[in-house]
Amino acid sequence: MTERLAHPRIYSSVTRISDLSDGGYGVQALERESWATGDYVVGRVLDGSGVSSHIELPNGRLGSVLVGQEVVGALGTRFATLEIVGSWEAIEPDGRMDILTSGGLMGRTTSMSDLASVPVPTRYVGHVIVNGGKATMRDHVPPAGTAEFVTPVVLVIGTSMSAGKTTTARVVTRELRDMGKVVIGAKFTGAGRYSDVLSMRDAGAEYVRDFVDVGLPSTCVPPAEFRVVMKELLAELAELQADIVVAEAGASPLEPYNGGEAVVLLGSNVRLTALAASDPYAVLGIVQAFGSKPDFVTGPATNTEAGRQLVEKLTGIPAINVRATESLPAIRRLLEERFAP
Repeated sequence: MTERLAHPRIYSSVTRISDLSDGGYGVQALERESWATGDYVVGRVLDGSGVSSHIELPNGRLGSVLVGQEVVGALGTRFATLEIVGSWEAIEPDGRMDILTSGGLMGRTTSMSDLASVPVPTRYVGHVIVNGGKATMRDHVPPAGTAEFVTPVVLVIGTSMSAGKTTTARVVTRELRDMGKVVIGAKFTGAGRYSDVLSMRDAGAEYVRDFVDVGLPSTCVPPAEFRVVMKELLAELAELQADIVVAEAGASPLEPYNGGEAVVLLGSNVRLTALAASDPYAVLGIVQAFGSKPDFVTGPATNTEAGRQLVEKLTGIPAINVRATESLPAIRRLLEERFAP
């Protein structure tokens, strides 16, 4: 007999690569030793005063959830410097797990900023079961292609989360589109959410892709595992035959999201690097840690003339506030220098 739920089950955006919303699967509680990153699981929403009750759906729209409603997400790890730290490995025998990102990343919160929204609390119901076995994100990834990735890249990195990377990627995408370029908007590292790459589509990207498309709910995974899926993603991007990839590396390259690995794998494809910075001294820290300089700095560090002057005094790197209309000619000049025919 089919179980009748009190409320329709919600599918978070990490399920967008699957066909789970069509049904045809079971739910079964599994022993802890069989759990792993990327497993599709079901959590039942608990009562929690003041929690953020919005979940990103497979199409990117935010949907509300109700107490008692079941949410399908994926086990993973988040290590955000400014908001929430948590992992599926911290889930205790009581089965309490939080939705660590609006995209459906499931784990137990271990540390949280006082300024962060309280994550939606759930109770583990079970793993999604298909054909007698647990369903994982990697099960729903097509076989990897063999095309060599040679597409030029604009790389947007940051000193931390919320430093202005996505805003910078949107502005650069729009300028390239206005130059007549076919653009791919991509996010190579971070924790699963669909909204960032969708905002690049809104800015004019012909295609958008991220690490969820190759089966990771978060790039907080061992470097060897990340390199395998990153190469698959690059092969997929190569087959799209666009002119330029505008690539965001979520969080900071120094955080455990494998941003540094992504930079290495992109190699000489990177023709222009933008650093979105929270403050001028953070720019200096990134430059010293990597031993190389971005082509320009943007983000909150460049919001005022004082900030821009300090960035340039400390590092000698041009500081451009991409949010300011008067800065667009400078951005266009940089892009034309690197990507003109």
